[in-house]
This record gives sequence, C-alpha cells and structure tokens, in this order.
Amino acid sequence: MDRQKTIAKEVSINGVGIHTAHKVNITFRPAKVDSGINFLRTDLASTPLIKASIEYLLPQGSSMRRTSLGKDNIQIHTIEHLMAALSGLDIDNILIEIDNNEIPGMDGSSREFLEILSQAGVVEQEKPRQYYFLKEPIFVEEDDASIVAIPSQDFKISYILNYNHPLLKIEFMEINLNGNIFKDELASARTFCLEDEASRLREQGLGGGATYDNTIVVGKSGIIKNKLRYENEFIRHKILDLVGDLFLLGQPIRSHIIALRSGHALNLKLLKKIDQQRQRYSLGGVGIGYHPGEEGELDREAIMKILPHRPPFLFVDKIISLKQGKYAVGIKNVTKDEYFFKGHFPGKPVMPGVLIIEAMAQVGGVMMLSPEENRGKLAYFLAADNIKFRKTVVPGDQLLLRVEADKIKSKTGRVHGKALVDGKVVSEADMMFALVEG
Repeated sequence: MDRQKTIAKEVSINGVGIHTAHKVNITFRPAKVDSGINFLRTDLASTPLIKASIEYLLPQGSSMRRTSLGKDNIQIHTIEHLMAALSGLDIDNILIEIDNNEIPGMDGSSREFLEILSQAGVVEQEKPRQYYFLKEPIFVEEDDASIVAIPSQDFKISYILNYNHPLLKIEFMEINLNGNIFKDELASARTFCLEDEASRLREQGLGGGATYDNTIVVGKSGIIKNKLRYENEFIRHKILDLVGDLFLLGQPIRSHIIALRSGHALNLKLLKKIDQQRQRYSLGGVGIGYHPGEEGELDREAIMKILPHRPPFLFVDKIISLKQGKYAVGIKNVTKDEYFFKGHFPGKPVMPGVLIIEAMAQVGGVMMLSPEENRGKLAYFLAADNIKFRKTVVPGDQLLLRVEADKIKSKTGRVHGKALVDGKVVSEADMMFALVEG
C-alpha cells in the first residue's frame, strides 16, 4: 500500500515570476500527514494558509493563461509547474513559504522544482495515500478544445496538439504516469507562446518576467533564440500543465484523460467536474477506490425485481451503491414532466415533501430486501420520526438518497435517511419498516 509522502528537510529556491517579473524566494518545509499542500505568504502580516485545492482557485478571468489561488484578497499565481513537480514526486504534504505573489518561472518547466525537492529527500509517512478512482466518464469542452476522462486503474493521459501554425502541427502523445515517467519524459518541457501573441500578452499584463530562456517563442520560421529539448516539447509541456492542474484535486487521481487542445481553463473545468463527482459519491457513502458494481449497482429493472413499486409510484431511478444490511444510495432525477407537478404548486412546481420521504423509504426497502433471505418479502413503511424539510426540490434537481441502517432484525428495520441536492441536505427522517412474507 502506498503511503503519504513529504520532504525530509527544509530547502529553498529563488527566481522571478514569469508574468509579474517579481523577485521571489520560496522555502519548502516538511508537513504532517493529511495536511496537504499549503502556501504561506511570508511577506504579509498574519496571512492565512492557502491550501492548494479547488476551493481557492482564482477564476480564469482574473488569472489568464496560468493557474492561481486566492484567499482573503491574498493571491499565489502560476502554481502549475510546481504542482506538477509535487505530483511527479508523489508529495502529498508540504508547506511552501513564499515572499511574493507568484511562483518563480525558473526555466519555464518543472525541472528545477523537481531537482530541489529531490535534494530535500522524499520520505514516507505513517498513513496510506487515498487515490480517487474516477467512477463515471466526464466530458468537458470549450470552443474547439475538449477533454474526456474515463475510469481507469492507472493515471494515463492521451493528448492531441493542434495549432494553426506550421511548427505546431497535429501531434499525439500518450503517457502512463507511473514510476519515473514524469521526471524522464515531462519535467523538462518548457512553456511556450507564439511570436504574434507576445505583444498582446504584454498589453494584458502577462509575461512581464518572460525571456527567451524561460519561454519558447515560436516564430513563423522557427524557434527564436533557443533550441528545443525534445522534438515534441510543446505537447509534453501541455501534458505537464494538465498534471499540475489535476493535482489540485487534493489527492492523486486514477483515470484515463483524453485531451484535445486543452489549456488551463478547460483543465480546471474538468477538475471541478471531477470534484463534483467525488463529492456526490462521498456524500453517498461510497469510499475512495469504489468501483461501480463491486458492492451493488442496480438499474430501474433490477430495483423492480426487489420492490413491488411500479411507475408512477417508483421514485428511484437507480441504486449507485449498496451494502446489504448497512447502507444504500439511490438517485432520483426530478424532471418537469413528473405527474405531481401538475397539481402541486403548478405555477411554481415543488416536489411534495412526503414524496421525498417516500423516495428515501424505497431506497431503504431495497437495502433491507436485497439479501437473498429477504427476497420475496415486502417492506411495509410503518412510521417516520424526526422529519425535517430544509430546502425545496424543483424540476431539474437530482436527488441523492442515502439510507443507513440503524437496527435491522428479522421482522423489523429502523433506518435514517437523507436526501441531498448538490451536496446540500433537503430532507431527512428516521423510518421504521416491517418485513413480512409477500
């Protein structure tokens, strides 16, 4: 089992921000297990820690062509190359002290970060790493760029580069990121821009610290005042950026990522979608590493083999997780065509609260009737206590219905149910059932 990692000792590095041109010093310090990757602005008084996570991402409109974090008006810009190095070294926990607002550009790649962190030594800690295995495919697109993420046991990236430029022809690269692959194949690939972009970027306040040494500038007839480290350095750097952006998930991911012309904006859009999936499964009680089908995923047809309910009174579309006698998690997609909206606040449709409770009860019934010894029995809904309705449910919402067993006996069962929309509890209740022969 892989364990969490940090660095063995403190190390420092300095340079110039590639966009701000600010001189900056960084000190890397070891950190405790489960603390994650945190930044601390030492040039400011009483500054808070800024965790490298989705929560603190700055919007792309205020952080163009780079990935940046912010909290309480305190910002850390251009973190992607450093994040890629941390991912490549499997470093989970580290404190990064910085005395300005941008990570130094160094040579435009991850190489110098990788080298200084390797000098510090990477050490295992006492707790295991928690990987996130993608559960369902995710697709994002923006203009002529797109990314598909599909479940996989590995972290694999397939990238298609396609610029309207003779030196940036259509290219394909696929890489499985394990072992020393990042160090050997990606870490030294440098950032780049087109010559005709440079003046426009400067007008936008970008690239103030960019030079021909830390940025590959691509002219119409060739590379300006520099040489490529790899024949396909451009596509390698695009993959490097993607690795760094995805490490903001806060844990290593296992998925096959297939990207066409993606950049930071689309990478982060994918990151947010992955996080939404993770939250949905986490709220449903599905642990890290769960694969659909292992503990029981049931479609509508399978549910109807367990429950006697039929449309229009079957309120569960599918069971996404089931552990017999322990818990069950179901999904109800609330559409505008639901029959009850015709009469329940028809001018402003709201799902009746009693039907939300009934939907939770049906998930509870599946959980109790799923064991072989209970097949053919009926689960009669006897009572409900401690009912709470916290938010309205409207057309377009997706109800996540989680039911946990409190006490299950041969003839009775007591469960606690929660219904959530977008991660927020809309209703909950304690429910009692009787199990009788059908």
